[in-house]
Amino acid sequence: MSDLDQPARIYAIGDIHGRLDLLERAIEAIRRDAAAREGAAITVTVGDYIDRGLQSRQVIERLQANPFGMPYIALKGNHESLFESFLTDPAVGEHWRRLGGLETLASFGVPLREMMVGRGYEQTAKQLEAAMTPAHRDFLASLRTSFVSGRYFFCHAGVRPGIPLDRQSESDLLWIRDEFLNSAMDYGKVVIHGHTPVAEPDVRRNRINIDTGAFATGRLTCVVLEGESHRFLTP
Repeated sequence: MSDLDQPARIYAIGDIHGRLDLLERAIEAIRRDAAAREGAAITVTVGDYIDRGLQSRQVIERLQANPFGMPYIALKGNHESLFESFLTDPAVGEHWRRLGGLETLASFGVPLREMMVGRGYEQTAKQLEAAMTPAHRDFLASLRTSFVSGRYFFCHAGVRPGIPLDRQSESDLLWIRDEFLNSAMDYGKVVIHGHTPVAEPDVRRNRINIDTGAFATGRLTCVVLEGESHRFLTP
C-alpha cells in the first residue's frame, strides 16, 4: 500500500466479471470525461476482472495495456485469487468452477468437459497454465490488494473494523463481507470497494460500494472522486 497525494480526479471502476463490452463503455466514458476537464487524474479498478462473464481473458488483455490514457492502478479481487490458487492447487477447482471459473477457462480456450463433471482438475490447471502468456502472468502478478490516495482507501471487498488500514490481512481485503458492511466505524479514510453486488451504488459516510453486479445487470459503475465530492459516470 502506498500513500499518494490525491489528484484532481480519481475514476474507480467496480467488478467487471468478464464483461468486455461494459468495460469498453467505461473506458470511453472516462476518456471523454477526462478530456473535458483539467488537472491530473488516475483510474483504479477494484478487482474481479474474471469469471461469470464470457470474456475474462479479453478483459485482462485490455486492462494490461492500460487503455485509460492516465496512470492506472489495478487491484486484486477474490476471483483473481481463486484463479492463481487453482494453478498451484488444482483441488481449488471444485470451488472455483461453481463461481464462474468454467467461463474463464473457456475464454482461455481450455476444454471444460472434465471440470464440468467435477474431474480432471490437475490436467485442466496444466492446460490453463499453458494457455497463459507472459503478459497475462505479469498482469496478475502486478495486482495490488489495496491503494491509498488522499482521503480514499481502495480495496476489493472491504476492511476489518478495529484493525489499522496498513495492517489489514489480504484475506479480509479480498473476502470480507458482513463485519465490514454492517460497521459504521470511521476508518480514517473513505473505503472504495466492490465484492458485494448492490442494485445502486451504496454511498455511506465511511465507504462507497461500486459493485452493481455488472455480469447480471449490465451496469458497470464508475465513481468519480473529486476532493470530498463524488459523482457517477453512466457509460
